[in-house]
Amino acid sequence: MTQRQHKAWLHITALIVGSFGPVFALGALPETAEPARWSLDLLSWPLDGNISYSAPTTRFLSALTGGFLFGWGVLIWFLAARVHDLAPEPVRQAVLASLLAWFLLDSAGSILSGNAINVLFNILVLLLAVGPLWRPHQVLPPTQSPATAPKA
Repeated sequence: MTQRQHKAWLHITALIVGSFGPVFALGALPETAEPARWSLDLLSWPLDGNISYSAPTTRFLSALTGGFLFGWGVLIWFLAARVHDLAPEPVRQAVLASLLAWFLLDSAGSILSGNAINVLFNILVLLLAVGPLWRPHQVLPPTQSPATAPKA
């Protein structure tokens, strides 16, 4: 992967992470909570309607979660757009570390709360968000351009 390809994937990662934010933030209001309620029902498979968003504490936690996820997505986007060219490897490593931290804590919490099935969804999201970022980018010699670089 080239630096440009990694940068492009970081934008995809930002969209994947950040897209969960509005869904859960809208869970703060009973009138707009259905997408968040349905998402939690899906993540605690099977879809059985046993997830309720009627408690104010659930809606509050959903609003906080949505804010954090959207903010995390914006952070990844800005790292890709404004920092990556200056420090591509540290940006890649920081995003990977944050994704792995999310995965481990979210998965452990899912298991402890009796929703172990969510670990499977987490694996899918992790694979999509990490994509090719698991490998360092290919450093090209100064005389070689991406167009003339050997194909891997």
